[in-house]
Amino acid sequence: MMIEARGLVRTFKTKRGPVQAVQGVDLDVADGEIVGFLGPNGAGKTTTMRMLATLIQPTAGIATVAGCDLAKDPVGVRRGIGYVPQSGSTLPEAIAGDEVVDHARLYGVPKAKATAEGQRLFEELDLPGLWRRQCKTLSGGQRRRLDIVMGLIHDPKLIFLDEPTTGLDPQARANLWEHIRGLRDRGATIFLTTHYLDEADALCDRILVIDHGKIVAAGTPENLKQQVSGDAVRLSIADTSQAPAVMKIVRELEGAVEVETEDAVVGFRIPRGGSVLPGLLRSIDAQGIELHGVEVHRPTLDDVFLTMTGRSLRDEDATGTEEKKESAA
Repeated sequence: MMIEARGLVRTFKTKRGPVQAVQGVDLDVADGEIVGFLGPNGAGKTTTMRMLATLIQPTAGIATVAGCDLAKDPVGVRRGIGYVPQSGSTLPEAIAGDEVVDHARLYGVPKAKATAEGQRLFEELDLPGLWRRQCKTLSGGQRRRLDIVMGLIHDPKLIFLDEPTTGLDPQARANLWEHIRGLRDRGATIFLTTHYLDEADALCDRILVIDHGKIVAAGTPENLKQQVSGDAVRLSIADTSQAPAVMKIVRELEGAVEVETEDAVVGFRIPRGGSVLPGLLRSIDAQGIELHGVEVHRPTLDDVFLTMTGRSLRDEDATGTEEKKESAA
């Protein structure tokens, strides 16, 4: 395992008393995986990542990261990981290539090797001709890829990416997804946080969902979607007065749940909605009921998240909560 953690706890001291941001987290990440770590703001994901990256110490629990004990050998952990923070780590006035080489030297990489490796990574991550450019002259996507180069320059086994595509336009996000997949193809293990559920769905081999400091769900994107109660079906009825008759037919279907009506639309969830639909439409037609439209939607990670946590991934009421806990420590 590249990451194996058991019972991780982090408690912050605040003016109002102790706050437990992470409450006994267990997690495993295998070699070569891309694992997404999802949670609303304040759920504990950033605190967990910072503990695993040795930036803050756990209050309790044990972990092995990149083959090293988190508590007994934090220096060994740091040598084996790359960490790319959400806010970036480059100085605006600095020269991009100099930032990369200086970062590598901190890991004991000789200057000549750091320069050669850095220039190779620039080519690989679509940064050609930018080695001598000031960081402030780069676009948002270029700066984000520069951050990743700095996280890779010492050839880490494990890469932590904190919100890697925040603030990027759709094209830059899609391009960066390809680069992240390329890192896995090179043998790297990637542990990332993201607020974009489509990103987690597209990139991750496995997803962990944290809420209120505890892991509440884990699995592949497809397996997590299957835990939601089936496909969502919406039937638009021509005559609103016939909605009760349609609801009666729907309730007789085996596995139909969350049956509800709103104006001229009857909605429900049912496993394998596409295969159920032909028989359902025949039954409705036999009753002389006319439909204006039919929609079938497979579960998404948004549905999974709402089912598991009861709130949105971008819960505005929680924004900044986790960061406030850390700053109060």
